Amino acid sequence: MSHRIARWLGCLVPCAVLSGANAAAVELPRQTEWGRPDVTVQQDNDHWTIQGQKHTVSVDPNTLAITIRDGDIVWPLEGSELGDLRVEHQGQTIPLRLADAAERQITPYRTGFMTGIKTSLNGYTHNGKPLDLHIQLFLCLQAPDEDLLCELVAAEAETVVKECRWPGALQPGRADASVVPFMQGMLLPRKWPRRVWLYDTLSYGRGLYMPWWGYQQANSAALVILETPADGGCHFSHPAGGPTRIGPRWVHSLGRLSYPRRARLCFIRRGDYVDLAKRYRRHVRETGQFVSLKEKIARNPLVADLVGAPVIHTDILVHIQPESSYYHRDDPSKNHHYVTFARRAEQLRALAKRGLTRAYVHLDGWGFRGYDNLHPDILPPSREAGGWEGLDQLARTCEQLGYVFALHDQYRDYYLDAQSYEQRHAVLLENGQRPSGSTWYGGRQSILCPRLAPGHVTKNYRSLLDHGIRIRGAYLDVFAVVPPDECYDPEHPVTRRQCLEYRGDCFDYIRCQVGVVSSEEPADWAIGHLDLVHHGPFALDPNPGHGQALGIPIPLFSLVYHDAILIPWSLGRGAWGIPEKDSGYLHGLAHAGLPYLSIEPSNEELERVRLMCRLNQRLALQEMTGHRFLDDTYRRQQTVFADGTTVTIDLDRDTFGIDPEP
Repeated sequence: MSHRIARWLGCLVPCAVLSGANAAAVELPRQTEWGRPDVTVQQDNDHWTIQGQKHTVSVDPNTLAITIRDGDIVWPLEGSELGDLRVEHQGQTIPLRLADAAERQITPYRTGFMTGIKTSLNGYTHNGKPLDLHIQLFLCLQAPDEDLLCELVAAEAETVVKECRWPGALQPGRADASVVPFMQGMLLPRKWPRRVWLYDTLSYGRGLYMPWWGYQQANSAALVILETPADGGCHFSHPAGGPTRIGPRWVHSLGRLSYPRRARLCFIRRGDYVDLAKRYRRHVRETGQFVSLKEKIARNPLVADLVGAPVIHTDILVHIQPESSYYHRDDPSKNHHYVTFARRAEQLRALAKRGLTRAYVHLDGWGFRGYDNLHPDILPPSREAGGWEGLDQLARTCEQLGYVFALHDQYRDYYLDAQSYEQRHAVLLENGQRPSGSTWYGGRQSILCPRLAPGHVTKNYRSLLDHGIRIRGAYLDVFAVVPPDECYDPEHPVTRRQCLEYRGDCFDYIRCQVGVVSSEEPADWAIGHLDLVHHGPFALDPNPGHGQALGIPIPLFSLVYHDAILIPWSLGRGAWGIPEKDSGYLHGLAHAGLPYLSIEPSNEELERVRLMCRLNQRLALQEMTGHRFLDDTYRRQQTVFADGTTVTIDLDRDTFGIDPEP
């Protein structure tokens, strides 16, 4: 038997490496000594088994159902069903079963760091006619943790894959609860009495701030990580009373599957949602995606000025076009109003006299026609509010007071009355149409092709800097909350992955040329680019603007990224993203976040903000290490940080405790 065949069979045989006729034999190390997983693969009747030291994986080749056994815990994944493979052939979209391939071949598969099986699927047909499609599925245990790696590769010709759902979802009813990074985070018990849905199901939207989800079963937990998330997401359902069904969903890239898609399944023998978040934190640290606030301060010391500083979110000009859904036909006076730059500077000086020595000032509506108008051509600054001179004086006032001054901006919405608007530069959708709408204040708009966004950012901020405006930060709206766009225009095609790269280029230009970088919400692809966001609270029914919580709110995002990004919190009851009966102030304390501060606050508000600032000053650079509910109402809860600080809140009694006090 040759050495190659012996290795292929996973057998350990004595062997030597020879160099020349008289070379001495060199004994090779045992499998476990050189890192190869101690895993065997065998076929038993019609099933295949991948046997590791910790986990046993069984595969039914007829249904593609997968069962993972971790000690006495079983994680059964659903088999193939109609529609889990959706293809396009000669202009027709065809739903298939992934397992419907007439030809399949399963063989052992080994790489040296993972061991499992490769399944080759051929012979798909539609109406008796063959489809030229070949799919390969790789299922392997990887050393050293015996994570289960699932990789999907499609060889496409005239038949292309539009969507594939593999591996299957955990069988409904098997988990006691699902754990979903739906905005800040949601714990969803199996029999939760109300219907729950995700706002969106592709990665990096509000439905999945982070591209993972998990399950709790008894005292064990399992995690699904999408390692190729740009064109991935989940399919999700939870009817009133349950159960929950959630599984991977891979979508095409510019019309084809294009490249391999990969998911990682991790198993925690004793653990819960905190352990799932920490396992994902380990993943982003190992892959280099995690960039701590300490690192961000080292590359830009201005970020340190944000730690423990309140966020003052204020505006200048509001102008609402008649086409906008916000237009007030019953009271036209509400469609155009403004405050001068000089008045805002006066209000900030008054705050400083009340003892506020540090702040981050976020300014909306400073452009030529105000908030959400004319993008990407926002210059010059509003003339009626004071123009270039007024903006300059406001920026200088902030610098004199020690406040970080940042501008709100937008490079996705593409307004039809912008000076540079040309239809050819808007995103072209797969159906050959350009997006159109008129929801926001500026009226009729499309979507700017992401390829063109960096050029507009450069144009505008060079002009601001050339005019001597002392801006120290910029907020690029929606980039870190809207899932990535595709553009099918042959003049400027863009994949979702490229879209994220272009958005990242915009953020990085701001950091290098201006200073502090922020965006709307903390989709985790952008963590390395951003210093803070506008908010990152909880999902509500009917929408994040107001309502009751969808599922049970939990701090999944903070458990992963608390010490990597600053998140401000509104203080009011039932504020944006805060469940209607809850105090935003208590949630902000539990997360040790930054507080929002009104530009003309009451003394009571100012005192609450000062406490929250002291807590953030202490904990912003500390990992959130734990969270737990103190009773079965889920209303009393406690967070723990790396320095030992605990924050306990009672949402029903509106009380809190911080130990030690800041």
